[in-house]
Amino acid sequence: MELPTLWFLLIAVLFTGYFILEGFDFGVGILLPLLGRDDRERRVLINTIGPVWDGNEVWLITAAGALFAAFPGWYASLFSGLYLPMLLVLVALIFRGVAFEYRHKRPEARWKARWDTAIVLGSLLPAAVWGIVLGNLLRGVPLNAAHDYTGGLLDLLNPYALLGGATTTALFVTHGAVFLALKTSGEIRVRAGRLAARTAPATAGAAGAFLATGLAIRNTPAAVGLAAAAAVALVGMLAATRVRREGWAFAGTAAAIGLTVTTVFAALFPTVLPSTADPAGTLTVDNAASSPYTLTVLTWVAVFFAPVVLAYQGWTYWVFRKRIGVANIPD
Repeated sequence: MELPTLWFLLIAVLFTGYFILEGFDFGVGILLPLLGRDDRERRVLINTIGPVWDGNEVWLITAAGALFAAFPGWYASLFSGLYLPMLLVLVALIFRGVAFEYRHKRPEARWKARWDTAIVLGSLLPAAVWGIVLGNLLRGVPLNAAHDYTGGLLDLLNPYALLGGATTTALFVTHGAVFLALKTSGEIRVRAGRLAARTAPATAGAAGAFLATGLAIRNTPAAVGLAAAAAVALVGMLAATRVRREGWAFAGTAAAIGLTVTTVFAALFPTVLPSTADPAGTLTVDNAASSPYTLTVLTWVAVFFAPVVLAYQGWTYWVFRKRIGVANIPD
């Protein structure tokens, strides 16, 4: 396998991992005022993701860094064309992180309510914007022959991209509800399982429409196979949430998210950013990649450090694997 192809696959894996892991803590943040009926219950919800949410964001940092180093042309055109959405995501993630740290600094209810709002908005905005990004990535954006973005904000808010935003938001909400049913005890667990069962049909419908429309725009044999696997995962998610099999339901939502993201990347390859304005502006794994020397160095770095990072994050999830409930939260 050539190094540009290898790094395309690695970047796809990094973004897939990010969407799966960050997806459930985005969902928890969105559901904070819905499932947490008082401050103590909201603290339970926050504590389910407290040990892992910042580690989940490392996947995004690593993916963006790998994209910059391995495909500077792709990075430049993508992040300049989607500058405003990416800025909104960055600001939302900053406020969300600050809210987790500052919420407990003062006891007043109004103080906590303001930071709870920051958590909700800081989770909802990225959840929607990432779907818009995926939609535009598959559909293509207006690039000239020099690979410069020539469109405006409204070009990014096309119907397919908005469908992508609705899809990722729905997937993350259901993923978060299933995670809470798996991670909590007592009444919160019951409410989360009930909510997951209610949102799962709409989530499956949105994801199915997004995948079907995406394959009509652009497809490869690998993308068709992955989309079929995603459909199976969505059906499994529906069945598992209905019978309240929380472990299987979480596996189903994780698989549905992962297969949806990988379908987008598989449909793109060997293109990395299609141009809807000038075919000469389309970026591929070949014309967007760094030099062979740079890719070789990156490969050796990944070989040595990626297993360490994965082992550490896996250990973190194992240590904090037990359920928590209101009884575990002091007054």
